[in-house]
Amino acid sequence: MTDTTDTSRTMQQDPHLRARIEETLRAFTLQAAEHDQQHAAAVAVVITDEGHGAELPGFPLHAAWSTQAALLLTRRAGHLRKHAGQWALPGGRIDAGETAEQAALRELAEEVHLELDASAILGRLDDFVTRSGFVITPVVVWAGAAQQIRPNPAEVASIHRIPIAEFMRADAPMLADEGHGGHPVLRMPVGNHWIAAPTAAILYQFREVCIEGRPTRVAHFEQPAFAWK
Repeated sequence: MTDTTDTSRTMQQDPHLRARIEETLRAFTLQAAEHDQQHAAAVAVVITDEGHGAELPGFPLHAAWSTQAALLLTRRAGHLRKHAGQWALPGGRIDAGETAEQAALRELAEEVHLELDASAILGRLDDFVTRSGFVITPVVVWAGAAQQIRPNPAEVASIHRIPIAEFMRADAPMLADEGHGGHPVLRMPVGNHWIAAPTAAILYQFREVCIEGRPTRVAHFEQPAFAWK
């Protein structure tokens, strides 16, 4: 982890944080995007414990379980037809008859064996329309310690608990004009690497809305070309 991380921004995964995020999301005016059933998807923005660490280069390993607040991210399995090996939030298509919340919870159970009910839902962030035409609805979920999670190898290569403090870095977000249109590509630094939009855009809006209390929009940010398919 680089020295740009503001370690003073660490926070506990506790009832105070949950209440603050839930209240903020309740007051947040959502922006939804039109879509058909075939192109509707949901992802879970999961707040949990840092546990024994992110299990990434540059991040500390903790012998004792850490209750610092973290977000749950995955690396997609290498054999998948689309976006193999890329960073992701747990999620997938919304099935017919499902709400975004139901889909997010179902995908959590399928991808990382995390079983939660509707009481874990804190709210939503804005829809994000991908270059491939999908409309992603981010659902913010409170998972507690989530100590028994494990990856489903059919979909997930690895699971990582990234401290929320890492997303508060002074060098985030990273914006670059890659000539794809009128808006910059957005990335979020993690350790010595970065995560690209659309995942990065959702992480940035979570930081701005849920932690900083700023009603920041992210739907206009571009994705890097490798994420378009």
